[in-house]
Amino acid sequence: MTTSGAIRSLTSRWTVLVPLLAVVALVLGWGRSLPGWAVGVVALCLAGAVLAAVHHAEVVAHRVGEPFGSLVLAVAVTVIEVALIVTLMVDGGGKTATLARDTVFAAVMITCNGIVGLCLLVGAVRSRVAVFNAEGSGAALATVATLATLTLVLPTFTTSEPGPRFSAAQLGFAAVASLVLYGLFVAVQTVRHRDYFLPVTQRGAVREEESHAPLPGRRATVLSLVMLLVALVAVVGDAKTVSPAIESGVVSAGLPQAFVGVVIALLVLLPETLAAVRAARRERVQISLNLALGSAMASIGLTIPAIALAMVWLSGPLVLGLDATHMVLLALTVVVGALTVAPGRATLLQGGVHLGIFTAFVFLAISP
Repeated sequence: MTTSGAIRSLTSRWTVLVPLLAVVALVLGWGRSLPGWAVGVVALCLAGAVLAAVHHAEVVAHRVGEPFGSLVLAVAVTVIEVALIVTLMVDGGGKTATLARDTVFAAVMITCNGIVGLCLLVGAVRSRVAVFNAEGSGAALATVATLATLTLVLPTFTTSEPGPRFSAAQLGFAAVASLVLYGLFVAVQTVRHRDYFLPVTQRGAVREEESHAPLPGRRATVLSLVMLLVALVAVVGDAKTVSPAIESGVVSAGLPQAFVGVVIALLVLLPETLAAVRAARRERVQISLNLALGSAMASIGLTIPAIALAMVWLSGPLVLGLDATHMVLLALTVVVGALTVAPGRATLLQGGVHLGIFTAFVFLAISP
């Protein structure tokens, strides 16, 4: 075996073994109070699973092409995240009434401001101006804004139930509307207007697929898809396992309890963040926006219907409506996002503005 072949073999084994070790750490640590050294081991496994997930996502994306590759990672992360939310709500009772709202809103702010801002910054540093398709990005942002308003803003103003809550009929409508809008967007993204979501050159022409790397075989693609799911399960599960340590640290630092959810959301979205930044470094900012906005959309479009279905057997309340501070941040995100994507070009300034909004969100989570 040549040296390059040996290196590829070692890399392949690493990306398979680490997610499996992370799952073993998840099984051994789930539901237990871990000492400090064990938390450190789980955290290392979590970091390794994140890197492995990015690798396998890129293999799958290279095989199926864009925008299908971005869709696979966004949907896979969201489905596993939904399963975690439902599990926590089953176990938590009334204490988790705002869990779905807090998780979804944190995901929207992280993706639409944190990931988008970071990728625009990287893309602008790389080529002075980050270029993307305004039609596709604008359609994605409009869908995210509509879903967020229907599910997170309207409950604050409806009057059928006391407090920022939907009635059963309203929740059912929001769930069906979310599924329909998300399904419609996926159909447009992958079939009818697929070219709107492909990376473009500085002159606006669609970039050709990179040809220096051969397409992975069917067996390698299936293996990467399976290991991607394993790695994402490990990421979400290990994030939950280390959450008691995070919670203790938050309490010791005198921070609000809600900040724990922000930290866990950041950990869960790490695979998408790394994949998006790597795409931006290759001057494929459109793929970065597909990942960011697609994740925000999937987080709402899949979470709310799943929670609505779970409420059939869950007895606790479900609070979805945002407070005034968070509604202001959401409105600012939508307005700034629209101004960013409309020209199809962005500079360091736009990236900095989005990161500024994300920083404000994190700061207000620390000091509400």
